[in-house]
Amino acid sequence: MTLDDINNAKYIALETFRRSGQGVITPVWMASDGGKLYVWTDGTSWKAKRIRANSQVRLCASDVRGTPTGPWMDAQARVLDQPADVQATAKRIAAKYGLMFHLFGVMGKLSGRGRNRVAIEISPAAA
Repeated sequence: MTLDDINNAKYIALETFRRSGQGVITPVWMASDGGKLYVWTDGTSWKAKRIRANSQVRLCASDVRGTPTGPWMDAQARVLDQPADVQATAKRIAAKYGLMFHLFGVMGKLSGRGRNRVAIEISPAAA
């Protein structure tokens, strides 16, 4: 599996790890740029907290529910909380998902969620 296979997927399953080592799979939207993947999420989400504690992640193409549709890839992730990084990630994802991204953004603002957005930068392990 290549980075192009992952980037061409509509969803990826992102597996982060609890302190106990147990994996937690979350389906996410992502976009790639410069050999890295970017995810946009709430900074208080459990996936962001787990990545801050343990940067090791796994990912694969998936369906909307996070069910894997391809092989897993090891990667390293880090949370980017600088406004410029968050804005750049939002632009990347908006370019890929278009209207759907904007609709989810409006719904998040109306519900009061998403006030603390961060970006997650994912660097796939070398094959």
